[in-house]
Amino acid sequence: MTIQSQSIDAPISAGPVQHAGERSFEPRDYGLYVLTVIAWSVSWFAIRLQVGTVPNEVNLVWRFAIATALMIAWVVFSGRRIHFPLGDHVRFAALGILMFSSNFLCFYYGAGYLVSGLLSVVFSLASVVNIMLAAVALRERPSPRVLAGGIIGFCGIALMFSPEIAAHGLSGNTMIGLLLCVAGTLFFCIGNQISAAGLRKGLPLIPMSAWSMFYGTLWSALLAFLLGRPFIIEPTLSYITSLLFLAVISTVIAFSAYLTLLSRIGPARAGYATVMFPIFALLVSTLLEDYRWSAYALAGLVFVAIGNVLVIRTGKP
Repeated sequence: MTIQSQSIDAPISAGPVQHAGERSFEPRDYGLYVLTVIAWSVSWFAIRLQVGTVPNEVNLVWRFAIATALMIAWVVFSGRRIHFPLGDHVRFAALGILMFSSNFLCFYYGAGYLVSGLLSVVFSLASVVNIMLAAVALRERPSPRVLAGGIIGFCGIALMFSPEIAAHGLSGNTMIGLLLCVAGTLFFCIGNQISAAGLRKGLPLIPMSAWSMFYGTLWSALLAFLLGRPFIIEPTLSYITSLLFLAVISTVIAFSAYLTLLSRIGPARAGYATVMFPIFALLVSTLLEDYRWSAYALAGLVFVAIGNVLVIRTGKP
């Protein structure tokens, strides 16, 4: 038995989640996977353009206010369901606080202590954390190939950034940044499990995401208000452009693609996208930030490629 959802709003069958992680990739899965990786790869550079003048909490308010408006408009004009009982709104609020606020806030603050490459390395742990959380909470037993692929891929990422990690060490500001990013990764992965549980329950993906972004925006606004952050916008082309990219492409489009992918192939393999996007983020840095590839980086790229093949081909005989 396989997951029967062929539409991003179609309910998921009641069968065990592990079957989603066992079937072969279909053309649509590859498209969603590539879209997610590319959109999130470029988003790291866009985030760097956001950090500075505008407080991090306020950055998230503007980003997810735009995204929420687009998502709600999508729900209304497409005739999707918009009204849900209180119990579902509790789930939406939890997902919004974790995935659409706290996750990002930790990484925005972590960027003040760590270089962007190290942020990507820590976030790539999501692939392994997803597997562990699914095994515990969803009783999803990962196959040896999935485990091997995830471990090899993470080792490749670590190898790529090993000179950078060695240069910063694990003390002082580096440790603060590392802990912030670890917390952000945990928030993201727990949000994955809440989303997957909602989809198994039959909640439609787009309305669930719209409401979750709404609650995430409210949470960020509340934090900004309590912390006394000024609600300002930096009137520069780079800030406005990066804000629109993050709101429309990296949030609405990429998250919809990722959550759809999660419902189709399971959290273990969907989370592996977070191992791949640091590679493409480095390509962006090569073009825009004069990043120089080392022998460690090239060797790590080989490891990640091997791990990626192992995970994607899990469903094949």
